[in-house]
Amino acid sequence: MTEILFYHLTESTLENALPGLVERSLSRQWKVVIQTGSQERRDSLDNHLWTWSDASFLAHATDQEPHPQEQPVILTTGEGNPNGATVRFLVDGAEPTNVAAYERLVLMFDGHDQMQLEQARAQWKLLKAEGHTLTYWQQNAEGRWEKKA
Repeated sequence: MTEILFYHLTESTLENALPGLVERSLSRQWKVVIQTGSQERRDSLDNHLWTWSDASFLAHATDQEPHPQEQPVILTTGEGNPNGATVRFLVDGAEPTNVAAYERLVLMFDGHDQMQLEQARAQWKLLKAEGHTLTYWQQNAEGRWEKKA
């Protein structure tokens, strides 16, 4: 059964929080696909992941580049899984599909964006009604993740 995690951003931006979570996935030898809500957001995250830290970068590509199957991380706006990822991150309102195809599904949403909050609540209800086991993580004042449900 797919592990489904909701990450509620309250103290940092997606750009600050996402790279660390992706790095943890890669350290477990998991391939990752990140689905964004728009091409502009995909391209913005593409640029950000190359420069997010002075000490490292996250090797990745977008779904528009050749040989996606060779990439550890793919950024996409679509529903496909071009690199055979076991973990899928959904950001900026991207909708989960084909949940069973992944070991882990991570839905990240901005707690300061009412539309994203409402969408996350709706996704929680739908996935719960489908019988999935869900966990909910929220940032504390220091920006660390705390399991709330």
